Amino acid sequence: MNGVPVEDDDLFAQDAVDSAPSATELEAERIAEALVFASAEPVPEAFLVERLPRGVDVRAIMSRLARLYAGRGVNLIRIEDKWAFRTAADLSFVFRRDEGEAKKLSRAALEVLAIIAYHQPVTRAEIEDIRGVQTSRGTLDVLMEAGWVRFRGRRRTPGRPVTLGTTPRFLDHFGLEEIRDLPGLEELKGAGLLSGRIPPDFRVPLPTTADELGEDEDPITQLDLEELGLLTPGGGADE
Repeated sequence: MNGVPVEDDDLFAQDAVDSAPSATELEAERIAEALVFASAEPVPEAFLVERLPRGVDVRAIMSRLARLYAGRGVNLIRIEDKWAFRTAADLSFVFRRDEGEAKKLSRAALEVLAIIAYHQPVTRAEIEDIRGVQTSRGTLDVLMEAGWVRFRGRRRTPGRPVTLGTTPRFLDHFGLEEIRDLPGLEELKGAGLLSGRIPPDFRVPLPTTADELGEDEDPITQLDLEELGLLTPGGGADE
């Protein structure tokens, strides 16, 4: 058979049987597919673990589903520890948007977003030190309204400044599984986003992958949220 010994064919056939998903795994795939499809937001793996048959490997189930959807018009993608269906990136040209639907970010907002993404956790003062100019509250408001930036905690330094970081929605919008997927120095050069006259010792910062607070950060409290204008006194959401 095309030069393959019979015993090797038998081994390949046995491997195929061994690797074929069981009835339980197939049912788990169907349930996971339905849960992710029905959700407006990326679905955490912990949520899937609670609802899939006990004992199945959730990450293996989702990875197999992702491979099934890899060549289709809709892809199953992982965003940190969450899963979501998204239109295939190469088909974005078929969707037309109303001219007034999307607002372009200002250059200042793009600079601030890039600094937060690469330097997080970072304070407003640190952002201004990197940019060399003051950052308006409006610029940060735009990024927070988009859901791309969040308050992480309080830095354990005089004044206890608030630290900023990106969100899962930021990763989702820019097609990143995790923050370490941000382009590095050579990729930025190749895309023409860095000039040829950058300092020889310049390095693109490698952002942390941990969502937990750093050793120099304290958690945001309800009083902090009230002070920042995110909650009204007493705990109600500030409209």
